[in-house]
Amino acid sequence: MSLPETMRAVEISQPGGPEVLRPCTLPVPVPGHGQILIRVAYAGVNRPDALQRAGAYAPPPGASPLPGLEAAGEVAAIGPGVTRWAVGDRVCALLPGGGYADYAVTPADHALPIPEGLDLREAACLPETCFTVWSNVVLRGGLKAGERFLVHGGSSGIGTTAIQMARALGARVFATAGSAEKCAACEVLGAERAINYRTEDFVAVLKAEGGADVILDMVGGSYIPRNVKALATEGRLVQIAFLEGTKAELNFAEVMMRRLTITGSTLRPQADLAKARYARDLETHVWPMVAFGALRPVIDSEFPLTEAAAAHARLESSGHIGKIVLAL
Repeated sequence: MSLPETMRAVEISQPGGPEVLRPCTLPVPVPGHGQILIRVAYAGVNRPDALQRAGAYAPPPGASPLPGLEAAGEVAAIGPGVTRWAVGDRVCALLPGGGYADYAVTPADHALPIPEGLDLREAACLPETCFTVWSNVVLRGGLKAGERFLVHGGSSGIGTTAIQMARALGARVFATAGSAEKCAACEVLGAERAINYRTEDFVAVLKAEGGADVILDMVGGSYIPRNVKALATEGRLVQIAFLEGTKAELNFAEVMMRRLTITGSTLRPQADLAKARYARDLETHVWPMVAFGALRPVIDSEFPLTEAAAAHARLESSGHIGKIVLAL
């Protein structure tokens, strides 16, 4: 396909609130060795985008300074060494950055075919959450069929994906959320019990069930010692974010006596090879869940690219259920 020299994009003019996101015009990037150029149809909006905008999450070396960690669209060009994809292929992909633009580059091995039964808008909602949930809940947390799984923030993009994926894997799923509406949404997606953290104690609920075998947490702060109390013997706590803070006081004797594991990760700084392995895992194990209808992206709202600031405001209001997307 014929490529223009310039493209629309949204840049971070300076660290700050949503208002610092500014439409701009930039040169279309050129894919390097092992990379593809995607003509973006939709881009996902995620918490790391907001952290980057605020100056708290710098892109890795060599990545685009533009926000945007996932997108779906058509392959517009391929770099040297790319054999799987051809111009015109429809893909969704994990991006190192740059999704808030008409065109974005990413390693070819981080792209996936559009799952059967999904359109580009839905597919744009999958990469960041599926890579994150699979690598943390399944690979780091070791969740198995029959185990009890608790996800905090069950109505978020990560949460809605984690509920469905864990349920498809045969786990018993529990979730926390901050309203009756959000709790109901979690249960519709497959949580057998959604806990309103404003009115209920998730520790008591999980201990009554025998404790959680795996907990996925993005809150941190005061939740860390409470998570430890909510774990079953030999349970695993997987930390992926710290909305409430990175520090907590913890009695490690409890960790030792009950043989608990505390782990966690961030996705963006990991090596390209690690992300390529996750992509292969998703295509083998998770994409069939999507095709069978066991996992479907939950979309809260859609904004045009020029209203990226409004999309960030919606994200940070915590009023959303599921994913927020930008349409290009």
